[in-house]
Amino acid sequence: MALSIAVIAQLVTGASAADRTVVLAFGDSLTQGYGLSAEQGFVAQMQAWLQAQGVDIRLINGGVSGDTTAGGAARIAWSLSGEVDAVIVELGGNDMLQGLDPQQARANLAAILKEISARGLPVLLVGLPAPGNFGAEFQAGYRALYPALAGQYGALYYPDFLAGLGADQDRETALRQLMQSDGIHPNAAGVARIVEAMGPSVLELVEAARER
Repeated sequence: MALSIAVIAQLVTGASAADRTVVLAFGDSLTQGYGLSAEQGFVAQMQAWLQAQGVDIRLINGGVSGDTTAGGAARIAWSLSGEVDAVIVELGGNDMLQGLDPQQARANLAAILKEISARGLPVLLVGLPAPGNFGAEFQAGYRALYPALAGQYGALYYPDFLAGLGADQDRETALRQLMQSDGIHPNAAGVARIVEAMGPSVLELVEAARER
């Protein structure tokens, strides 16, 4: 049975309240906070949410706007400084938008997870919904790679970064109310919804970091 937010937060804060956990949020423009002020972006809002749960944490913004999985694979090694205790990985959206081969994206993400695993760091792999405009096989390839990689590397898994915006039938409303004008990036209110939905999974990541 999944632990409640309150129970997880109690475990995290009770284990070692004096030690601040440092989490690298490693991703693309969704992580970086494209089109938003620093205070409105994913990293700042997630850190505020976690601190409201009583967790002493610092999130490092490792998001690069426009980055692909190949770009992430090229920079992951030097992004993992000695102070990092855990990593959130959110990449693949730009690969999908550019119609890049899902098998190559899978190889790049595997390289990222392998590097993190070699450091003994817990990781939360965050998936993204694949568009259908490149065909069913393309869509199925991206849909399958995230859970497969999470299982292979023992990562925590959050299936859809945008899940907090609502179920598929609500996405049209979400595009009007919770997204920026490009229809790709969430606005500040959308980020708040995303953070609230994903927050419990990040709490689990912090707990895993504290147990190392």
